[in-house]
Order: sequence, then structure tokens, then C-alpha cells
Amino acid sequence: MVPELHRLSVGEATAWIDRATSPLPTESVSLFAACARVLADGICAVQPIPLADCAALDGFAVAASATVGATSYNLLLLPLRAVSAGDAIPTGTDAVIPLRLAEPQPSNLVECIEAVAPGENVEAQGSVAAAGALLVPAGTQLSPPHIGMLICAGLVSVDVVQRPRVRIVVTPKNAEIDGNGPMIRGLVQRDGGVIADVIAAERTSQGIRNALEADGVDIVLVIGGTGPGTEDHAAAALAAAGELAIHGVALRPGETTGLGDTRSGVPVTLLAGSPAACLFGYEMLAGRAVRRLGGRNPELPYRRRLMHTRRKIVSAIGMTEICPVRCAAHDVAEPLPSFGEIGMMAAVAADGFVIVPEASEGHPQGAPVTVYLYEERCIDG
Repeated sequence: MVPELHRLSVGEATAWIDRATSPLPTESVSLFAACARVLADGICAVQPIPLADCAALDGFAVAASATVGATSYNLLLLPLRAVSAGDAIPTGTDAVIPLRLAEPQPSNLVECIEAVAPGENVEAQGSVAAAGALLVPAGTQLSPPHIGMLICAGLVSVDVVQRPRVRIVVTPKNAEIDGNGPMIRGLVQRDGGVIADVIAAERTSQGIRNALEADGVDIVLVIGGTGPGTEDHAAAALAAAGELAIHGVALRPGETTGLGDTRSGVPVTLLAGSPAACLFGYEMLAGRAVRRLGGRNPELPYRRRLMHTRRKIVSAIGMTEICPVRCAAHDVAEPLPSFGEIGMMAAVAADGFVIVPEASEGHPQGAPVTVYLYEERCIDG
């Protein structure tokens, strides 16, 4: 028997996810493999960076006081102390003359044509970080600059949060046409998850239940069969395999999204078979769970911009509604036809979307709205 839909708010569904998920254990990885991983513990500098005063560029180390008065008409001969960028400068020197302002001469001398000030072209000891300074805080998603700095700090490996292993269970009505599976696979990878397996389950309660009960993963996403119809068995399968905590969310698109967990405690999200509902069931709920498991910021991974709507946005009270918009100008959002009207074209044609909360009937023309931007398509003019 298919459980009846009891629609809860997006806030209640989000709260359930936050109770059901927390960052996974840590693992040590090489810094060469740590890019985009989430740092488990903050890292402090063991010693100053750089360890000594260093040349900031290729040139000649000098005592700045010895260059006073040097010009193209008054060339000064100084001891030749060639240095490369990153080299510790020799004792008795406090500046570096660039190669273009000096000319090596015989007898280990260099001809200086311009004076330099003390500290010029020198990275002072500890200028990047003093000993004991926090280099990268816990929870940081490591970027290439982080990696470079940590290598300079003498590290070869770091402890990071494990990537969540995700099982995708697909129950398409037409096994030959499944756009939802590849779409969700890409979103999981964007959010730092690892696809453990993709299972094409029989569209029966037992077939879906078998896929849910297989072990070896941290979260399961079931696509399709989430509604109350006679051919929809995902909710019944989850109820039999563990707990169906939520079946139905006041989210448009995404009303038949479900949440629960297996008997072994693995969280499960049921995503609708309709592509738009599948997409935003993932973005608003399942994606949050994946991001939390991986130690990432659980909020939507889109840049936000405050804009003003060109036309009125209409929404039904009691539903959190995703409204697609196009950026008509830097601060003007043009509402597009809804997902209910044009399906996934509302996502493909949009530059981003506005989330209208369930207590709102929408926004009048000219009202300020927060737009979640698809970064690669947004207008910055």
C-alpha cells in the first residue's frame, strides 16, 4: 500500500536533514590530492613563513645604504651577490636590485644604476605567517592557493572529511530514457559526493527495497515512483526498509519528495520522476544532505545577488516556490514561465531563480528579490 502524502514545510524537511546528517569521519590524503576537499582540522604554521628574509624576485642582494646616489650618470660598483626569487638573502644585505637595474662586472662586482630602499624586493621573515598563526581554518574547502601555501609550510598531507558515498536508485518508466540519473549524478559530484553505484531497480516495492538494503554507502537517492499513484512504490519500499519520516514537501516543483532512513541508519531521499521536481528536490533537500555529510557549507552552492523584479511574481501561499528568472540587466530580474508551464526549459533558459517562501503570495513589480545565479550564465554588466 502506498503511504498517503502528508506535506510538510521545506523548513521542517530541512530540519530533519540537519538532524539526520553530520560530517563523516576524516582521512589523510596527500596535498596533491587534497584540492576541493574539506579540511577536518585547522592548520597552524609550525615556523615562520618564509623562514628567513627572501628575495621576492631574481636580482642582486645589496645593502640598501650602499646604493644611495646611484643613477644612470653615477654608476656604483657593489659586491656581486646574485639571488633567485625565494632565496634567503645573504647576511649584511637588506634589499634586492632587479636584473634590469644592474649589470654584472668582472671581479665579482655588479654595476648599480638606481638606488633601492631597505626591504625593497624582499619578503620579510614571517611576512606570510608568523609561527603559530592559523593558516587554514577547519571546514575550508581547499583551493589551489591553499595547497601551494601548505606545501610551502612543509606539509605533505592533510586530514580531510571523507567524501560521502552515494547510491542512486533509478526507477524509470521508460528504461531507455533516463535524464534524471545523469543530472543527479552531476549534482552529487558538484557537491563533493562520490557515486558508489547506480542501480536500475524494478519499479516495485520489493525491487526498490532490495536496492535500499544493500550496504556500503552513506546516503541513498531514489529517483521516481514517489507519488501516491498505484504504480508509485518508493515510499512504501522505504517504509518497509526502515523509516519513512517525511512523504510530501510544500515545495514546487518537488511536492512528492520524501525523506527517511534505512534500518542501518543510512539517510534516504526520494526524488520525483518529473525532471524539474527531481532537480529541485535534490537542490533544496538531498543536496543539503550530501553537502553536510562531506563537511561542506550546506546552503545552496549558488552566488546570490539582490535584484529587482521587472514584473510581478505570483506564488501560492503555503508552498515554497522556485521561480526561474533571467537577468535583464545588472539589477533587474525578468520572471520566466514557471516549471509547471514549460518544465525543464525554465531551468535551461534561466540565469537563476528566486525562492518564494511559503508565507508569501509573491513579489510585486520592482520589489527587491534574492536571485540564486547560475554562475556561468549571469550578467555582470
